[in-house]
Amino acid sequence: MMVASVVLPAVLFAFASWLSYRHEHAVADDRIERSLDIVHEHALKVFQTGERAIAEVEEVVRGMTDDATVADQQRLHNRLKQIVDAAPQFQAILISDRDGKPLASSVLTSIGSNVSVSDRTYFQLHARGADSTVVSETLTPRWAATIVNHFFTLSRRRASTDGSFNGVISVAVLPRYFEEFYGRIGRSPGSLYALVRADGTFLARYPVQSDRTRVLNTGTPMRVAISQGLERALYTVPKSQIDAIERRTGYSKLEGYPVYVVAAIEGSAIRAEWLATMSSHLIYGLPATFFLFVIIGVALQRTRRLHDEAERREAAEGALRQAQRLEAIGQLTGGVAHDFNNLLMIITGSAQRLRRDLSDEKHTRLLDMIANATKRGESLTRQLLAFSRRQTLTPAVIDLTERLPELEDMLNRSLRGDIAIKVVVPNKSCTVKVDPSELELALLNLAVNARDAMPSGGTLTIAAEPVVLEGRAIEEGLRGEYVAIRVTDTGSGIPADILPRVFEPFFTTKDVGKGTGLGLSQVYGFAKQSGGTAIVTSVLGRGTEITIHLPVTHESPIPSIVRDEPEVAPQGAGTVLLVEDNAEVAEVATAYFQQLGYVVKQVTTAREALELLGNDPMIDLVFSDILMPGGMNGLELGHAIRHQYPAMPVLLATGYSSSARDAVRQGFVVLQKPFDIGALDQGLREALRGRAGRAPAQRAVG
Repeated sequence: MMVASVVLPAVLFAFASWLSYRHEHAVADDRIERSLDIVHEHALKVFQTGERAIAEVEEVVRGMTDDATVADQQRLHNRLKQIVDAAPQFQAILISDRDGKPLASSVLTSIGSNVSVSDRTYFQLHARGADSTVVSETLTPRWAATIVNHFFTLSRRRASTDGSFNGVISVAVLPRYFEEFYGRIGRSPGSLYALVRADGTFLARYPVQSDRTRVLNTGTPMRVAISQGLERALYTVPKSQIDAIERRTGYSKLEGYPVYVVAAIEGSAIRAEWLATMSSHLIYGLPATFFLFVIIGVALQRTRRLHDEAERREAAEGALRQAQRLEAIGQLTGGVAHDFNNLLMIITGSAQRLRRDLSDEKHTRLLDMIANATKRGESLTRQLLAFSRRQTLTPAVIDLTERLPELEDMLNRSLRGDIAIKVVVPNKSCTVKVDPSELELALLNLAVNARDAMPSGGTLTIAAEPVVLEGRAIEEGLRGEYVAIRVTDTGSGIPADILPRVFEPFFTTKDVGKGTGLGLSQVYGFAKQSGGTAIVTSVLGRGTEITIHLPVTHESPIPSIVRDEPEVAPQGAGTVLLVEDNAEVAEVATAYFQQLGYVVKQVTTAREALELLGNDPMIDLVFSDILMPGGMNGLELGHAIRHQYPAMPVLLATGYSSSARDAVRQGFVVLQKPFDIGALDQGLREALRGRAGRAPAQRAVG
């Protein structure tokens, strides 16, 4: 519309200009035609008046001999002067004999014998037999000092009884008379009027030229048209022979005379009229066009903003739908992971118990296969929990400018030799609060995916950069200072149609057996659980870039502290209260505790556990699952024990729980299912270490 608001008026203006230009030319032609009629009528009257004056003189001198004419000069002079005075277009009347000697004149009463007009062209034409009126060229006076004006003559032969040449009667016509008339009617700029003989000789011209002897060449348009017999014509002269000016010109022949009247208008004057007309249109058209252009421009900006807003909303809604989809998948996988971990717990514990009873090599090999399978299942479950953001994290403040270069050696061992690794970190600190092991696992997963995408080698670049997010730029809700970890490869890239699904668990484009489809889901879950997000961009055939955004923390990195106090080991004798609703899991856990030298008492609910604690003062440790039936979960049980029995160690376990992170933040030791006896031993040590400093409390014994 903006283009149309300019182009359409421009086209209309161009068309109007073309029509106006043609109209101005038509107007100019009409003015020329009307001017030709006026100057033609004017010139014809002058010439006809001259004819009547010659006829009157012939009547005056009819029958008089030359001697009688000379003898009667005074009377004839008075009569001729009377005729001239009555006609302002005339300058003089002259009567000459057959030899060209003047016999009488309206100017002089007495003419000397030394004066002659025999050399004048018009006289010679009559002497050679020209019987009609002859129009001479512009002449200069030769006698009578009072006559200073240029003139041209209208002349006829004097009548004789035998028809022989008897002299000439000539009337001197003033060009100034025509030029003054042309000046009065030619007030429009660029106008030209002229009186021209058929041979191109100028008799009168306005504007007046100093050189009155100029003659049009035979090749000029007027001479060409006259030679073709055209008595009236209209044409354009690109460059005048007289003054080199372009003109639109018309001429018309005087009836009965070899003379043409000319009317012309300069081309620049026509164009000036045209430009003046179009300028008046522009005075109104340009502001209107500009106003329309501005209005459409404002509308365009608003439309663009609306489109941008619509695109941003569409992107935000798409991101929200994708996040909700992944959230739903995460909830599903998290729920599955809980039961799956309990199953793995049972399988792991049973395999370890069988290992004590079976020593045959065949049985040992089978048990090893079971152990390896459970470890792989545990790893898959861990990745599922990471995606669903139910993994129990141990966050710590780390500086990525220091940590990322330290990971380069680990990544080099995981990749092939034909892949170059570049780690780019800024000069300033980039501190984040994340679980270091999960960060390492996420980068390792990305590196492995990049390796598989570059079968012929390439470059893997890991770069950290501080960024400020505005929310809609990445994902709705993310605003403030973040660190962007960009992992870029030069591999084959990801097709656009599957790009939105790359973070889904179990989605993979690798061949069967070459990938679980959980690597990128772990990356996404780690980023979301750490308060950020992960995004992917890819160009098919040019590579992929996955960016992890982690929120910046202004806490200082905490250096590793080497503990000086000795490890607190289980005493090898004591009583453990096992709170577990799953009988098979409880059986495995009981076996582990018995191997460590503990006596185990088991209940299935938290309320039973509190009741037993109130009745049995011999319990030294409480081990509870977090997810429990009966209205009170394991974390709530731990708080109740802390309140009633501050010195009682509490060790919690979970296969999946949204409360696990809260438990870690509140100081409880949480053991991840499935666990083996070694992990249980380590968890017991940490729980017993946390008992130090707590005052014992008396328990009621019922």
